[in-house]
Amino acid sequence: MKSLKRLIIACGLATASAASVTAQEWVPEKPIRIVVGFAPGGGTDQTARLIASAAQELFPVPLVVENRPGASGTLAAEMVAKAEGDGYTLLVAGGSESTSVPHHRETQYSLDDFRGVIRVNREHMVIVSKADSGLDSIDAVVERAKQHPGELAYGSSGPAGILHSAFLVFGQEAGIDMVHVPYQGGSPALAALLGGHVDLTIITPGDARAQLDAGTINVLATTSDRAEQIPDVPSLSELGYDVNLENMKGLVAPASTPDEAVAYLQERFAKAMETDAFTTVALRSNITPSYLTGAEFEQAMQSMSDAVAGALSSETAAAE
Repeated sequence: MKSLKRLIIACGLATASAASVTAQEWVPEKPIRIVVGFAPGGGTDQTARLIASAAQELFPVPLVVENRPGASGTLAAEMVAKAEGDGYTLLVAGGSESTSVPHHRETQYSLDDFRGVIRVNREHMVIVSKADSGLDSIDAVVERAKQHPGELAYGSSGPAGILHSAFLVFGQEAGIDMVHVPYQGGSPALAALLGGHVDLTIITPGDARAQLDAGTINVLATTSDRAEQIPDVPSLSELGYDVNLENMKGLVAPASTPDEAVAYLQERFAKAMETDAFTTVALRSNITPSYLTGAEFEQAMQSMSDAVAGALSSETAAAE
């Protein structure tokens, strides 16, 4: 009887060991979809195609970028959240669809429905005003907003987006009330600023550098840390406002995706970011690589999400 028990235990351990080895050796056997919630040609799409192209030679199966635009990226996010967690469906996340929109309106998913694979890049956000507006510093903005509550207007790339939320978080920190004017994208919002229709907006560091050199804007502050393209421009946190928001891009998978699949994906995408091809195309596309592990990416998104939720909660309480 004891010999039989030992045999059963030994067989069980051997089976468990074999299963463990098999699990650790997860390898994709069919194409992997990288879903983008926006149309081809935009920043999110560029990130998807950059990382897919750089990583393709490291995968035994095709990496297929699939655009599913609509509802500020939430249609794609919902689709991936509900997909089977088998390692074959990923979402380019980290921006408005992940950290901002779900706090402004009801969505059929939350951050808990995803697990991070890797952060690929981040894009600083820069608060600017028109050159002749007299708003040549954050102090000037806060002073005028306090003197004339509800009169300063800021333009954003659309309601519920990360630019909209960044102004809400800043407004909460500064104790000021401003009017939101949404546009269909960042370019129309900048055009509105230059045309004198709004007082402030948020643009990328590259656009800020170009407009600053042209003498059309005042560059006031970044909403996270200092940006390489405009190193002399302070961050809001340096100026005393606890704001740390940026437009991140990375890959996430459904929450049910097993550890071994996530590990496989993370390792290969991380190696892709180290290649000359990735670096060259990123530089040419004005993309700022910013690697984080999947777990670190989750934490970064959660931190931003919490900040947006706090700002909206305060706004609701003030309205009541």
